Amino acid sequence: MISADWWGAFLFLPLPWLIKWFAPAAPTTEQAALRVPFYNDLKELGGTTKHRRRHGFINRVFPHLIWFCLVFAASGLHLIGPLVKLPSESRDLMIAVDLSTSMNRTDYQLEGRDVDRLQAIKSVLSDFIERREEDRLGLILFGTKAYLQSPLTYDKTTIAILLNESQIGIAGSKTAIGDAIGLAIKKLKSRPTQSRVLILLTDGTNTSGELTPIKAAQLAATTGLKIYTIGIGAKKQTIRGLLGSTRVDPSKDLDEETLKTIAEITGGQYFRGQDLKKLEEIYALLDELEPADSDKASLRPRRALFHWPLGIALILSAIMVLQHLFKYGVHLPNIRSSISEASNKKAL
Repeated sequence: MISADWWGAFLFLPLPWLIKWFAPAAPTTEQAALRVPFYNDLKELGGTTKHRRRHGFINRVFPHLIWFCLVFAASGLHLIGPLVKLPSESRDLMIAVDLSTSMNRTDYQLEGRDVDRLQAIKSVLSDFIERREEDRLGLILFGTKAYLQSPLTYDKTTIAILLNESQIGIAGSKTAIGDAIGLAIKKLKSRPTQSRVLILLTDGTNTSGELTPIKAAQLAATTGLKIYTIGIGAKKQTIRGLLGSTRVDPSKDLDEETLKTIAEITGGQYFRGQDLKKLEEIYALLDELEPADSDKASLRPRRALFHWPLGIALILSAIMVLQHLFKYGVHLPNIRSSISEASNKKAL
């Protein structure tokens, strides 16, 4: 609906008529009439009757319309939109993704084809990001070193794009789990304690960095950061070869004990993502574990409208100015010429 900041402005609408009716008229003095012998010529130069009527209409109506528009603009008109609910408190959720070279192993199945671990994470994590409508998300990418790819933001589209554009090895070939946790602590320390959450996805053991994972987890616990760890990698597989079947473990480098300890110290939970279905179940469970608080506040968005009547008033004023310039400016040379010709005739 349409509303105004100052309804009292509309009391000024009849002001021009009140001035016209009640203000004393300007004094008039009788003066001798000036007889112009070439009056008919000047009358013809003034344009046709239709022309004069159009000018008269503009002079009578446009000033009133301009006044109406100025009053409407001064009232502070605005459009009030539909009710929008706001979350009373949202989560600050940081996601840390391992980009070490071991993530290049193709032990996941996506739509019937083999994909590497990072591609599997991207396919499932993108849906999880999209579902976190009321939370602020941040993205950390880590390998030999940890890097903040995106600070906390409500822009889920940007987070998803940055995740999909990440490549294995761009942060180094090793795995700095402790540094990734330390970076998350640094970026979340200024946020409310009850809303700090880190989801850490890795497929290996801490092999780089200045901070050990356990020490980082202890620091996280003191700051109220809750960490959910996800171990990436398929379960043990049987591979058939020329010499018979061989039992292999693609996730033998995964340090599950450390990941479990990190989650336990910080009050989080450890998950094992052995395949895409399991990863999807993990993210669905995280939605339940870390739900956004229920909506309590609401607002109605406002959009200012004063510029529309103000613009109309400006356009009408410009039309009046151009009309006067055309009326007097265009015919002025012809009027001067007629005066000169009439004077010459009289002299003869």
